[in-house]
Amino acid sequence: MARNNRFALCAAAALVSSLTLGQAAIAAPTYKLEKVAEFDHQVTGVTASESGRMFVNFPRWTEDTETSVAELLPNGDLKPFPDASWNAWRNARQDSMTPGAHWVCVQSVVADKRGSLWVIDAGAPAQAQVVPGAPKLVQIDLASNRVAKVYPFGPDIAPQGSYLNDVRLSPDGKFAYITDSGTSGAIVVLDLETGKARRALDGAPSTQFEKGVMVKVDGKPLRRPDGRGVQFSADGIALSADGGTLYWQAVKGNTLYSIDTAALRSANLAELSGKVHTVGENGPADGLLLDAEGRLYISSVEDHSIKVRQGSEVKVLLQDKDMRWPDTFTQGPDGTVYVTDSRIPDMSFYNPKQGPALETTLYKITAKD
Repeated sequence: MARNNRFALCAAAALVSSLTLGQAAIAAPTYKLEKVAEFDHQVTGVTASESGRMFVNFPRWTEDTETSVAELLPNGDLKPFPDASWNAWRNARQDSMTPGAHWVCVQSVVADKRGSLWVIDAGAPAQAQVVPGAPKLVQIDLASNRVAKVYPFGPDIAPQGSYLNDVRLSPDGKFAYITDSGTSGAIVVLDLETGKARRALDGAPSTQFEKGVMVKVDGKPLRRPDGRGVQFSADGIALSADGGTLYWQAVKGNTLYSIDTAALRSANLAELSGKVHTVGENGPADGLLLDAEGRLYISSVEDHSIKVRQGSEVKVLLQDKDMRWPDTFTQGPDGTVYVTDSRIPDMSFYNPKQGPALETTLYKITAKD
């Protein structure tokens, strides 16, 4: 799936140290994208472990794929992760496979920097019907490269129409927070000790796509042949360093929201909407990354840019038209920020002339020479 040896992970010496210099460092677009890897399938998620191991995932949106979750090796090759068996699901042979023990439609991978990789499987190939028994959060121990625990989600948590999208883990390792970008957006709160989950802000205005917002690319509405536009609900997610505040927004939306996680975990579900805070407007965005300095990186999908929010101020960090749809961020142990380009506008969903396969890219952000 990766183009063997065409692009390798870049040396740790190429740091993005200037990203930690504070407000003045983002005053002008003095950064650029550097290609790290190119894939023969549509990539969405990327993550880096505390030791620098890199992982990516390929959802089954417009085509089946032999490898759904992979480790990206230093030479640019992909290694099915945690093994070939977990990657053995095929849409045409699903009746003979257990969806709870295979990757069905993985949307996100997140390393918790404490020795585990967490994988979100929405279980809905082509963003359509949820395969019964497929939605799950899986913890993989990176020391042994073996699955440590599977948290399955039944139809009460991942109903038809849902699409579990991204996850953040609390610093104490007790809770997971997951966005549902499906037709009825929500925030799923999972107690990792008990395995119990609750579907919070289900149908609330803050987790839905915003009416009246039309996602555009290069100034033109992005629509399917039948006229439907982008309709992703709660999608990008970020968690403060102390675990006390959760942030999220819809792709089809301008607004960034937040809530105290204590309320999200314990408050009466009917009262939660009143505890949501409006942070400000980012414009339509996909992935979010909150760094240790409190800067929020925003994948701005309409204008091929990466933006940074610091407090109430949002500025363009870089812009590059070769990046068709900035998707997911991760930050390596050396401070380097990486972003995937999932090229959503070029999918056959929106461009019927495009075949099911789609070549996509992983970039890193570097300072301009």
